[in-house]
Amino acid sequence: MVRNMAALTEEMKTAFATIKAFPVATASKDGWPNVVPIGFVELVDDETIWIADNFMKKTLANVQENPKVSVYVWGPETKGCFQIKGDVELKTSGPEFEKMQETVRSKMAQAPAKGLLIVKIREVYTCTPGANAGARLL
Repeated sequence: MVRNMAALTEEMKTAFATIKAFPVATASKDGWPNVVPIGFVELVDDETIWIADNFMKKTLANVQENPKVSVYVWGPETKGCFQIKGDVELKTSGPEFEKMQETVRSKMAQAPAKGLLIVKIREVYTCTPGANAGARLL
């Protein structure tokens, strides 16, 4: 699949680093939406986000049926807000999975860290109120 690579701006990266819990939205293949707050979300690089699966049920079922996700980036300390959309790959073994487990368990020893959602960023939209609300940034 050919796609344009999305390169996040410094402002977006800074905003991402200040958030404690991210609303993460998925949908089933039939379009039933699900949104949950997730604390273990890591911006790996300009194109990749890691999301740890500790307690996912509907989110996991949705990405298995429809491997797409939307992550909302906003908090009181951020300048603006962003909606990031991307394609998801689930990993339950391998070096990336093991690295995620180490990171998660260093913060919460009892966390199950049973899966890693690797999100490849496809699009970024602004959700800041005003004339450009909803405009595609990347």
